[in-house]
Amino acid sequence: MMAKKAPIPVNVEIGKNYYWCSCGKSTKQPFCDGSHKKINASPIQWTPEKSGTLYFCNCKTSLNPVLCDGSHHNL
Repeated sequence: MMAKKAPIPVNVEIGKNYYWCSCGKSTKQPFCDGSHKKINASPIQWTPEKSGTLYFCNCKTSLNPVLCDGSHHNL
């Protein structure tokens, strides 16, 4: 399920764990809120190697899950 057809900029901190919503149902996009428990999906844990602003995939079709790779342009 697609949450939105555009990436979400997020200021991330090095070493902090983030849990990316892979099902598209979370109300806290791009992160997990536990909505996946209603379906057969799981969030993806991701830890950045540097701090800064990164663009998280929100269409859920990125070939590089968690971060946007521009796949939403093909939808």
